Amino acid sequence: MTGVFDLSGRKAIVTGANTGIGQGIAVALAKAGADLALVGRSAAEETQSLVQAEGRKAILVEADLSSIAPVGDVVSQTVEELGQVDILVNNAGIIRREDALDFSEEDWDAVVDTNMKTLFFLSQAVGRHMVEWSNQDGARGKIVNIASMLTFQGGIRVPSYTASKSGVGGLTKLLANEWATKGINVNAIAPGYIATNNTAALQADETRNRQILERIPEGRWGDPADIGGAAVFLASKAADYVQGHVLAVDGGWLAR
Repeated sequence: MTGVFDLSGRKAIVTGANTGIGQGIAVALAKAGADLALVGRSAAEETQSLVQAEGRKAILVEADLSSIAPVGDVVSQTVEELGQVDILVNNAGIIRREDALDFSEEDWDAVVDTNMKTLFFLSQAVGRHMVEWSNQDGARGKIVNIASMLTFQGGIRVPSYTASKSGVGGLTKLLANEWATKGINVNAIAPGYIATNNTAALQADETRNRQILERIPEGRWGDPADIGGAAVFLASKAADYVQGHVLAVDGGWLAR
């Protein structure tokens, strides 16, 4: 059974791979056998070292994904150095917080451009590459988007983030509808509360930390490795018949 999760010989792009969830996903893919292109605004040397420690190749691709300008270079550098793109994990994202009555156009555009616009156009560029080889010898391309609890819920004080992550869920379904017959699977992961540097302030706030843990049936914060396991599944042959699904990895948060 383990063979269906084996990613040996597969080549993956992970955006936002420097820390946290992106790093957890990159390491998990490497443990499953994949070589990695680690994409971020700054070089992900720590993640590169962790991937190499698993005996896998890891290249660094510096790119500011706040616009679509570097999209072509990300794909071309990956293909040049790794030979192919089999897996794309769209993890890069940002958040801005402010009351909806006071939210600025600048903060709206910054979040939507990074979280949704670039995600779509990078998926498009990788998709064009994947259709050239997918379905050969049963191989399929895999795109895994990182959604959010706010793909399902409204949240507060994060209007552009909620809109963008709701859009990620919709785009995941649309691309799956269009590309399933072209040999590409498109799915998403919606992380719950994960212990990373992005959530350090919430973890340090005694009241908020208690409120969060009381809502999670699992009774703990998630670890980036929890998201990594889900990414390996969706990137593997085990998920060949999974299309357009948003998989919540949340310790039961949405079940409450």
